[in-house]
Amino acid sequence: MLERISRVKSFADDESAETPAAPILIYVINLDRCTDRWQRLRSQAVQFGLNVIRIGAVDGRMIAEHERADFHHRQFVYHNGRRPLAGEYGCYRSHIIALTQFVASGDAMAIIMEDDIDLSDRLIPRAIAAMEAIPGAGLVKLVNHRMVGFRRVTQSAEKDVVGRCLHGPQGSAACYIVTRSAAERLLHSLRPMFLPYDVALERGWATGVETFSTEENIADFSPYRSDTTIGKRSHYRAVKKHFVLRASAHWFRTHDQVRRWFYALRASSRSRR
Repeated sequence: MLERISRVKSFADDESAETPAAPILIYVINLDRCTDRWQRLRSQAVQFGLNVIRIGAVDGRMIAEHERADFHHRQFVYHNGRRPLAGEYGCYRSHIIALTQFVASGDAMAIIMEDDIDLSDRLIPRAIAAMEAIPGAGLVKLVNHRMVGFRRVTQSAEKDVVGRCLHGPQGSAACYIVTRSAAERLLHSLRPMFLPYDVALERGWATGVETFSTEENIADFSPYRSDTTIGKRSHYRAVKKHFVLRASAHWFRTHDQVRRWFYALRASSRSRR
């Protein structure tokens, strides 16, 4: 499949002008049909002088189930107690493409985000500060839907609190900063797909990537947040198996929750040394 990648430079009217590059690139995952979202982000990139690369998102609806690469259907049902949504597969593949493109760039760090996030002039400085606040960090989630039992590890130079959560999943892979070495590890550990991408991404105990979150969202959702392209509640309910048949998923989540506790407590205990 030929992936379409487009770049918005930090200037708009004169592409030959010499303008200092932003410290890191921002990779934006965007479906071809969602042109309004991309135009909004293009305008924001120009306004704030950011270098943004568009990653043409994979439309999961256009790929037959038997043609899904790096996907384990049986394991997905076992771990989640339901069948996958086409949009979940498209999201997963899109992020894998973004990570692959970033690794190929040779850059040290990048921000990867979905197209329902708004850009700002403070996004990059705050993201870099959050990453640099913890030596050895490989990934910091900059946006989460839920933050329950947050354990502070440190505070960044930009005054953002960084840590881990005792409870999860936290939800959302809408915006995160990642190092190249961590991205390389993720490309190995996240394949094949057997969990939704946002759930798999934050499982640092399983991926081997030192993963953290900011206590408060560093980036804001755009008005497109409510118009999800992955699936609505009714879609998820429609693919759920009977409660009894979801026993394997309940066991997996219980075991995973225990691992999450140890992962969060290990980080917070390190901060007190």
